[in-house]
Amino acid sequence: MSRALMPNLLTPQDLQPNWQWEGRLPAWGHTSVDFERRIDHDRLRRYRLARTRQALEASQAGTLLLFDVNNIRYVSATKIGEWERDKMCRFCLLTGDDAPYVWDFGSAAMHHKKFSDWLVPDHCRAGVVGMRGTIPPEFGLMQKYAREIAGLIRDAGMGDMPVGVDYAETAMFHALKAEGLNVVDGQQIMLAAREIKNWDEIQLLTQAAAMVDGVYHMIYEELKPGIRENDIVAMSNKMLYEMGSDDVEAINAISGERCNPHPHNFTDRYFRPGDQAFFDILQSYQGYRTCYYRTFNIGRATPSQADAYVKAREWIDASISMIKPGVSTDKVAEVWPKAEEFGFPDEDTAFGLQFGHGLGLALHERPIISRAISLDHPMEIKTGMVFALETYCPATDGFSAARIEEEVVVTETGCEVISLFPAEELPIANRY
Repeated sequence: MSRALMPNLLTPQDLQPNWQWEGRLPAWGHTSVDFERRIDHDRLRRYRLARTRQALEASQAGTLLLFDVNNIRYVSATKIGEWERDKMCRFCLLTGDDAPYVWDFGSAAMHHKKFSDWLVPDHCRAGVVGMRGTIPPEFGLMQKYAREIAGLIRDAGMGDMPVGVDYAETAMFHALKAEGLNVVDGQQIMLAAREIKNWDEIQLLTQAAAMVDGVYHMIYEELKPGIRENDIVAMSNKMLYEMGSDDVEAINAISGERCNPHPHNFTDRYFRPGDQAFFDILQSYQGYRTCYYRTFNIGRATPSQADAYVKAREWIDASISMIKPGVSTDKVAEVWPKAEEFGFPDEDTAFGLQFGHGLGLALHERPIISRAISLDHPMEIKTGMVFALETYCPATDGFSAARIEEEVVVTETGCEVISLFPAEELPIANRY
């Protein structure tokens, strides 16, 4: 059996992130080859489990019970189709010195037992609880699995310690408490584990960003009257899946009079000459996410639109210049304009417009950077964090707006931008 996820066989070396900061961050090809050292998946699995164990040991809890599919993947390196993301039909247990247990959707448990040799075969179990309430609690499945989970926790000697749960159906919380388990917030434990990326995670995030570089080049070529927002969304989805994306979570496509205020969606609106248009591509490669905005004008740009872009660029450059280990997130948020300075009544209404958020297996990880929260609750920026910084500036014409986002990796001395489609100046697609 592989030692990859056997906790008693983890070593201090497994906690090493193996960063290599000299030179530019690589974006390797996506296949495995014998002539380059690319992604080391066994090292990735061991690092993620070791980080989780370290975070668990630093907490008050003795056990983690996970329903969040991002956490399940981080701990157990298992994943089934994206359809299961919101079904709450899988769960994972990490307790004491035991290897992870995974209860999976029917035959997926048999698949993992056969093909995921880093897992203990007897820990790959079939199981389902409520599926967001579609299996009523009175059927007894939650009580059944709560009893099984409690037994495993006690067998591991962790029965007297709190159980960290990331999230679960309300009835599942009641079932766990009925078994005498003290449930606490496990999501914060997992976010602490996931905030520092190792070299393999950084390479996967860079590969994912490189895919979006290519999609933006396609968008730049395709933007013209007669094309709709949803056409760009369709072409982008097709290209990303052909490139190897495992989930195109969403693509925002906003143009013309829809730019201000930002609606965070796409429609069937046709692009028109002189439109300002911005896009966000949220997709994952081997689970690792992108969040990467770019703004274009179609054919031509007005001075008002160009000025909005210049301000958005200045704001994002100011925040990038602040990023280095040891800086607190309040110092980054302070360089962004107050909500009232760009047309919003308060910071809550403007939340997410001047914004920073961690990237990893989830779209939003630590740190979160915003004037709405960071000024009073700062977090320390650390080497190995990967996050996105995004700015938004409405134009003085009352309807256009510019939106820019860059993904950065925090290095030992500063940061490196990994979102490389040119954004220093406003791109004009199909200039007249």
